[in-house]
Amino acid sequence: MDTPARIARTIATEISARPEQVGAAVKLLDEGATVPFVARYRKEVTGGLDDTQLRTLSDRLSYLRELEARRDTILKSIKDQDKLTDDLAKAIVAADTKAQLEDIYLPYKPKRRTKAMIARENGLEPLAQAILADRNADPEHVAQGFLSETVATTKDALNGARDIITEGLAENANLLGELRGFLQREARLTAKVIEGQEQAGAKFSDYFDHSELWANVPSHRALAMLRAQKEGVVTLDIGPDPEDGADRAETIVAAHLQTRGTGPGDLWLRKVAGWTWRVKLSLSMMVELMADLRARAQEEAIQVFARNLKDLLFAAPAGPRATLGLDPGIRTGVKAAVVDATGKLLATETLYPFQPKNDLRGAQATIYKLIADHKIELIAIGNGTASRETERMVADTIKMLPKSVKAPTKVVVSEAGASVYSASELAAREFPDLDVSLRGAVSIARRLQDPLAELVKIEPKSIGVGQYQHDVDQHRLSKMLEAVIEDVVNAVGVDLNMASAPLLAHVSGLGPGLAEAVVAHRDTNGAFASRRELLKVARLGPRAYEQCAGFLRIRDGKEPLDASSVHPEAYKVAREIVNACGRDIRQIMGDDTALASLRAEQFVTDTFGLPTIRDIFAELEKPGRDPRPSFVTASFADGVETMADLKPGMVLEGTVTNVAAFGAFVDIGVHQDGLVHVSQLADRFVKDPHEVVKTGQVVKVTVTEVDVARKRIGLTMRKDGGTSARDDRNARGQRAEQNRGGKGGRGSNAPTGKQPMKSGPKDGGQSTGALGAALKDAFKKR
Repeated sequence: MDTPARIARTIATEISARPEQVGAAVKLLDEGATVPFVARYRKEVTGGLDDTQLRTLSDRLSYLRELEARRDTILKSIKDQDKLTDDLAKAIVAADTKAQLEDIYLPYKPKRRTKAMIARENGLEPLAQAILADRNADPEHVAQGFLSETVATTKDALNGARDIITEGLAENANLLGELRGFLQREARLTAKVIEGQEQAGAKFSDYFDHSELWANVPSHRALAMLRAQKEGVVTLDIGPDPEDGADRAETIVAAHLQTRGTGPGDLWLRKVAGWTWRVKLSLSMMVELMADLRARAQEEAIQVFARNLKDLLFAAPAGPRATLGLDPGIRTGVKAAVVDATGKLLATETLYPFQPKNDLRGAQATIYKLIADHKIELIAIGNGTASRETERMVADTIKMLPKSVKAPTKVVVSEAGASVYSASELAAREFPDLDVSLRGAVSIARRLQDPLAELVKIEPKSIGVGQYQHDVDQHRLSKMLEAVIEDVVNAVGVDLNMASAPLLAHVSGLGPGLAEAVVAHRDTNGAFASRRELLKVARLGPRAYEQCAGFLRIRDGKEPLDASSVHPEAYKVAREIVNACGRDIRQIMGDDTALASLRAEQFVTDTFGLPTIRDIFAELEKPGRDPRPSFVTASFADGVETMADLKPGMVLEGTVTNVAAFGAFVDIGVHQDGLVHVSQLADRFVKDPHEVVKTGQVVKVTVTEVDVARKRIGLTMRKDGGTSARDDRNARGQRAEQNRGGKGGRGSNAPTGKQPMKSGPKDGGQSTGALGAALKDAFKKR
């Protein structure tokens, strides 16, 4: 089987597809097509592979091509040594991981001069073979026949024989595979505090004397221990169970020497097996397992980040409405910025309602005037310092409005990353004459109107939805997050005449350079009247047009279909469908019943199959449909503004700001996120928190624990209020790490309004039982 076919077969098995589907997708991707384009507009070619399958395919394709290249290199190297046998070639071809390939290659890999090489040069290989051949002979006696000028004693001779046998064992692919499997099942990861580091590394105290199965270490815990090791607080070790694991590992090694008897040779060889494990193999295996643990933990952390980012980018937009953005502050004032329905900046102000100026009336008068002058419909309030105080001031101001003025809706939104955007080169180009602090207010206003359009301007790692994001492979993380942004942007679609260059840069087939060219052309020539006009943009050729056109929308343009996700290449068949209705296309688009009398099968051609025709039907019925949910906000409770206001038993609404492997963080409006431990997410066992919650989701929670001194808030989403947690096996014995600070409201839209509260037991805010222990562990690394 040739290399492409082998790769296609392997990937097909992994993504539950046929090899021919994989082969077709690989061909499209190699030709420069993007995953969103292939998933949306080449369903007939790939047999309907979706974006998730295609992302996995693309990712695995790189690894498998590297694997095949390494396989070819190894085959050539061994063949050049004239040592390639049929059985060896079959073993190399059958290897399906890089680790297996390298195990097979070890005996043939060019290496520096080793002790075994020196022993062979000294004529000791026949001694090793003699001991292996006759187990009843005494190795000491046999060794006497191999003494020479370079081998002075029997001990030297036996050490040389040992080195030769040990090298053979260390290069035995079957033995290495067996040991690897044994350790992957039974090895333990052990952490020990370095003497004198107890105080400096107090935040890692959970791991001062810690041991658990390597296979069961969750990603957040592994990354916490790796960070502790990096900071010089603990030492880490991976090895078999200290009680009998080493003996069992030595037994595995000895089995490959077939030491079943009790003769002198068997006894000596068993000692060699033990020495081989202790001196040669245990260290290399530990290093390998440590690398695997790091890679596994990093991959899981990256996947968590990617899922949270996807949920955040898919957050519901409030829509194109005039918005007042407020970036709260105390001493430096509250920064205010007004943007119109398109996000264009109209006005800015700085308000000083708090200390030291205490100009509350002046601030309210300014807000009143901005609402009246610009017909404000939305007020976005950043969730940072003085957020609740600012929210209260806005609420009081809204009450002063005359009944003839429609009161705007106030919403507390996450300001995570706003300061990063404010100081960025992009913001400087967009607002060269605007103070950095006021740019943040603009960002806050815009992210309420359309979170996706604004968040793409910010480095994803600054948005605050990751887990140990600085400890993972940064290249891999960036690649994954870019893929998430690309998928979301193209799934939602982009308004060609309103989108910024940063948003356009994520459209299939464009990228930063062409995005800037599109904006420059729009600024010079005015709005695009049709998608075809894209071909007039400098450097945007037919190939890029094919990739991007279907994802770009033009409202009220010359061509009605330009407002839909129907690709220009399918306009002809779309018009045939419209003509079959006998009505004008503008009448049909958006009418759910217009196509009821038609069957999609009627319009299938050699070029456009049933999947595409069905997509066209769906798009004609609801053109340009936004896949994001409807805009909903939660309600922060009046009178609950700081941690001191919280009491166990209170029932509150909040917004999920981050989802980690051990639970979810929720902003309940007190400037400190609360934690819903994974055991408290539902009245059932939950393995993955993403099964229950997602970033930006509005949830109802019950307060279970409040520790003001350590800034810890325990929450539950269980109907029983968490009272049965002591019987929940999911809570028992779990340790989890919180990887970021406690600033609340890190989701896309946190809420406004009122929510009734229930008072709970007066236990000083301390919970007991398994839940208390689980929360303590989860908050340990705040």
